[in-house]
Amino acid sequence: MKLVRYAYEATVEVGLVAGDLILRLSTAASPDLCLHDVIDVVKGGPALLERLRAAAASGDLAKIPLSSATLLAPIVAAPRNVFCVGLNYLDHVAEGDRWRKLAAPRTIETPHFFTKPPSTITAPSGAIPHWIGVTEELDYEVELALIIGRPGRNIRAEAAFEHVFGYCVANDVSARDLQRRHGQWFKGKALDGSLPLGPWVVTRDEIPDPAALELTLEVNGERRQHARVSEMIFDIPTLIAQLSAGLRLEAGDIVLTGTPSGAGFAMSPPRFLREGDRVVSTISGIGTLDNTVVAAR
Repeated sequence: MKLVRYAYEATVEVGLVAGDLILRLSTAASPDLCLHDVIDVVKGGPALLERLRAAAASGDLAKIPLSSATLLAPIVAAPRNVFCVGLNYLDHVAEGDRWRKLAAPRTIETPHFFTKPPSTITAPSGAIPHWIGVTEELDYEVELALIIGRPGRNIRAEAAFEHVFGYCVANDVSARDLQRRHGQWFKGKALDGSLPLGPWVVTRDEIPDPAALELTLEVNGERRQHARVSEMIFDIPTLIAQLSAGLRLEAGDIVLTGTPSGAGFAMSPPRFLREGDRVVSTISGIGTLDNTVVAAR
């Protein structure tokens, strides 16, 4: 099931994607299925998912073309900061070390966690703000995002997928100069509008093997990033187990799993995002983000 949040005729709703159509849950016989954030579905658990499947199967839901709606970030009422993982693809570690002029890639022995505030979340086709006077080194990072469904603490790796509700595409837009200047990652990752997310949430049952998913990112039609999720240093079960150790994960939590090589900062010379650049981020089996960089003050 693909759950989409969208604007249509001055309303914001959650619907179901079926091919090139949206099934409008707002037209269901049960008015309580009129939802406004995918997090409401996540918190509703398996029982609500079954009701949505039954509504879709009934054939009673009104349909609109996907192209006639404006897609919005599927989750905006995130319960807290977005969890992120840095340095989770070996080639990305290597390109960063070359940039820092280190002799050889570091050995990564444990996941590097950081966060982005909910104010970073923006639409799958929304603008990426280039904050004038704040950063001159705006960069991109395509990533697989996990949506936590079942809460838990100290989750065992072998049970990790039981806690995953679904997946979407993310672009962890980063201000590299702020990362260096502040000596840690948060500020450079936290600028408003720096997390395009979507285009919808695909439920876990539709992706039996997330390791086989393929990530790509293009800037102005030029491919910059390309990898498979199987290339991650720490796989999804390991990330969930280590993140949840002593830290309760909640329904609706968003977890970004890291980006592959090809970031602009590591190119020679570096190629950072500029006003007017079009950034297209795709994950096979999920969908595509299509964002344009705009000047912001």
